[in-house]
Amino acid sequence: MKFADFINTDSIQASLTATTKEQAIEELVQSLLDAGQIEADKRDDIIAAIMKRERIGSTGIGRGVAVPHTRHPSVDKLVGTVGVSIDGVDFDSLDGERVQLFFLLISPPEYPGDHLRALENISRQLRDETFCRFLKQSKTADDISQLLQEADDNQFATG
Repeated sequence: MKFADFINTDSIQASLTATTKEQAIEELVQSLLDAGQIEADKRDDIIAAIMKRERIGSTGIGRGVAVPHTRHPSVDKLVGTVGVSIDGVDFDSLDGERVQLFFLLISPPEYPGDHLRALENISRQLRDETFCRFLKQSKTADDISQLLQEADDNQFATG
């Protein structure tokens, strides 16, 4: 699975303003709403579902990266977005570091395989330090979109 299969480029946020975990999730979900990927009346329920998942265990996986995600019946296909925070957000990450890179995923409950494949792709790409460094330095959504395309073309893949 490639980023192009699930990342909505119109929703990418190159400069998140959030200072808390919940604000970051709200900002990313709002970007999907603004891009027409989720329904307005489902926004708060999706945020609540993601926050419920975060209470089970932080999706801040370390090295400045978080992958908040949930399954939700309001979507009929896997949708996701990317956000970058210049200053980072305290996300209760496993390593205690602030999070600068966010990959948010929402998938329909009936397609758990797509959800897992997307998480695997994100995890694989984020093992590449050059990819992460370039993402953190991105100034625009177009820069981020270009990096995701290059990753899809295996210019960063580490295996």
